[in-house]
Amino acid sequence: MKTVLITGCSSGFGLEIARYFLDRDWRVIATMRTPREDVLPRSDRLSILALDVKDPQSIRAAIDAAGPIDVLVNNAGIGFLNALEGTPMDTVREIFETNTLGTIATAQAVLPQFRERGEGVIVNVTSTVTLRPLHLLSVYTASKSAVNAFSGSLALELEQFNVRVRVVLPGRAPSTRFGENARTRMTAGFPEPYAELVQQIFANWEKETTVTHASDVAQAVWLAATDASSPFYIPAGEDAVEWYNAR
Repeated sequence: MKTVLITGCSSGFGLEIARYFLDRDWRVIATMRTPREDVLPRSDRLSILALDVKDPQSIRAAIDAAGPIDVLVNNAGIGFLNALEGTPMDTVREIFETNTLGTIATAQAVLPQFRERGEGVIVNVTSTVTLRPLHLLSVYTASKSAVNAFSGSLALELEQFNVRVRVVLPGRAPSTRFGENARTRMTAGFPEPYAELVQQIFANWEKETTVTHASDVAQAVWLAATDASSPFYIPAGEDAVEWYNAR
C-alpha cells in the first residue's frame, strides 16, 4: 500500500486530494496547522497530523510521525490580492514564508528517504496566475512563480535518484478559501487611487464562467503521483487548461 503526505488539508484542494487518494486505497497522511478529525471520513488508512510549513520543528515532527511515504503533495498556501502599494512588507514575508519557503522546506525534509530508497514523487501545487500577469496579484504570483522555478531545478537534481517532481497549476477556484484568506490580510483595504481598477477587476471576475473545482486539482495531483509519463506542468481546471494552452 502506497502512502501520500498532503499539506494544507483542512479545506479546499488539500481536503479533496486527501479524499481522492483515500478512495483509491492509499494510506493518507493529511496534515493541517490545526488538526481536525471531522473533515475526513474515518479510516484505518488515514492519519491526521499537525504541520505548520513555516515551522521547521513542526515539519520534522510530522515527517517523523508519518514514517515512510511515497508521495509528498505540497498544497499548503495562503491567498492574497492587493495593489503592491497597499501590501505591507510583513504580509509579503508571510506569503513567501508559507507559499514558497514552506514548500521548499517540506520538500527538503523528505528528500533523504526518497534518495535512499531510490524512488518518490514530489507534487507542488502552484497556480495558473504564474502563466500570465494579472492585476492585484503581484506578490502572490511571485511566491508561486518561485516554486515553479525551484521545482524545475529540483527535478533535474533528483533524476539520478529516480525521484520525480511535478507542478500542478489550478485555475481560479471560487469554492475554496482563497478569497477568505486574502481578505483576512487586507486589513487596510485597497489604496484609494486603485479603487476604480479594483472594481473593474472584480466585475470581470464575476462574468467568468469557467473555473477550477477542487476535484479537478485532485485528479491532476493523482496523475502527477501515479503516472511517470505525466508532463512536468499539469493544468487543473477548465480555465487552467485554457490558460495553459494559450500561454
